[in-house]
Amino acid sequence: MKVILKSTLLVRSMALIGSCQVKKREGTAQLANVGEGTSNVRFVHDRVHKKVAVFLNGSLFTNYIYDGRTPKPVLYPLITESGRTVSRGFPFEPREGESQDHPHHVGLWFNYGDVNGLDFWNNSYMVPEEKRNRYGHIVLDEIISMDPLNGILTSRSLWQTPDNKNLMEETTQFRFSQIGNTRQIDRIATLKAFEDIGFKDTEEGMLGIRVTRELELSEDRAGGPTGRSGNYLTSEGKTGKDAWGTRADWTSLQGSMEMEPVSITILDNPGNIGYPTYWHARGYGLFSANPLGQADFSDGKKTLDFKLKKGDSASFKYRILIHNGTVLSKEQLDNTFADFSKND
Repeated sequence: MKVILKSTLLVRSMALIGSCQVKKREGTAQLANVGEGTSNVRFVHDRVHKKVAVFLNGSLFTNYIYDGRTPKPVLYPLITESGRTVSRGFPFEPREGESQDHPHHVGLWFNYGDVNGLDFWNNSYMVPEEKRNRYGHIVLDEIISMDPLNGILTSRSLWQTPDNKNLMEETTQFRFSQIGNTRQIDRIATLKAFEDIGFKDTEEGMLGIRVTRELELSEDRAGGPTGRSGNYLTSEGKTGKDAWGTRADWTSLQGSMEMEPVSITILDNPGNIGYPTYWHARGYGLFSANPLGQADFSDGKKTLDFKLKKGDSASFKYRILIHNGTVLSKEQLDNTFADFSKND
């Protein structure tokens, strides 16, 4: 695996800001501190621990982690402007009272449950050695650029078979920003096939977040510990458990942490395959958008079985909002979706 930084924008940001230092000498911590740009975004690349910290307005928002403990790059944790962590801690940092199921549910990720017969979704460090031939993994190949002026981190990863054969290349651009109490990620992933690829319909995909216990649906854990306050709202007006398996432009998971309103919203894009996406939105804390699992969500009434021919590419664009302090209205989210749709 090669992890390099190659960006002409880095040179420009060094000249403008004078706070970028890249240390490559063996035996050092090898931190690359790419200082704040006009977007108030700062990246700190820790090559030893294989992560890039993302700071917004001086406080940590998330880390882009590629250490392989979970066999895919992830964003973890996800922290509101007020400092509340809305993603589950397990398995990186287990917290008292939270569930420790589904070890492959870590932070915010992007993969799929059936790619040429391999399961990328359920792969984790807990899969026994004798069963790993059934699972694919995603490894970072290169960090292409870190651009704090525009809040953009660009990476290239490889979707691989159990014996490390490359099936696809994924080039992903993360755009980080903050407006008021809303922290935003635009995740734009382009998959390029190295051979003919088939995505068989399955509910296990594609952009997923595993949320903190406080945002689990209260109705999902009857008789269990208190403190769960989550409720789904979709652009089509579906709420709670009724959101699962339905199609919508966006879905918002809203609740409270220590009496403060918080929410996570995922917006689909009209340019995506399978738009509008189905929502694999579970009460126990899994919140995901899956445009490719149509047969599972429609009881077989619809089938997609999406395919990519060798050499072809497909892009998937999502916007994720991490908000605190107020309850975002349907009108506000509809307006945000309309703005995001202009980028299709």
